[in-house]
Amino acid sequence: MSKETVFPVKKLVNLTEDQAKRISDFRFEKRLASENEAIRVLIGLGLDASRSKDDPTD
Repeated sequence: MSKETVFPVKKLVNLTEDQAKRISDFRFEKRLASENEAIRVLIGLGLDASRSKDDPTD
């Protein structure tokens, strides 16, 4: 019996230096345990924001 992985999908993403610094700063400000957690939170926030009625990309 194998353990179920909490995050079974892995993605490799290239970032600019500015994006990497902003993620690191966000992680520090929110006191998140890892950079991966910070990235997951930021992706979630972005996806939630993209559902808003004010989104110009709709």
